[in-house]
Amino acid sequence: MSRAAAMVREARQVAGLTQAELAARLGIGQSAIAKLERDGSNPTVETLDRTLRATGHRLQMIAPAWGGIDEGLIRQALERAPAERIKSVERMHHEMRRLQTAAARSRDRAA
Repeated sequence: MSRAAAMVREARQVAGLTQAELAARLGIGQSAIAKLERDGSNPTVETLDRTLRATGHRLQMIAPAWGGIDEGLIRQALERAPAERIKSVERMHHEMRRLQTAAARSRDRAA
């Protein structure tokens, strides 16, 4: 179940509301609540916040601080043998050259 769907369902259940009761509070149909609670639902932040507020909850988003360096990726790279790391860099270099060539061709055609 998607995180948004789980939040809506849990907030509704904690508030002791049925889907129909929550829908009535929001002025929408019960099927819209069912859709929000369905796996894969992807409501906008506004819709999610409004729905949670109707249950007496608030949406709070906390973004973790970005350290700028993914130490996990560094660790993974260091676990590979040196020859594997060199091949990986060579593949990335080859791919970058291919992308540069494609970009130059695209610019030439646009000009």
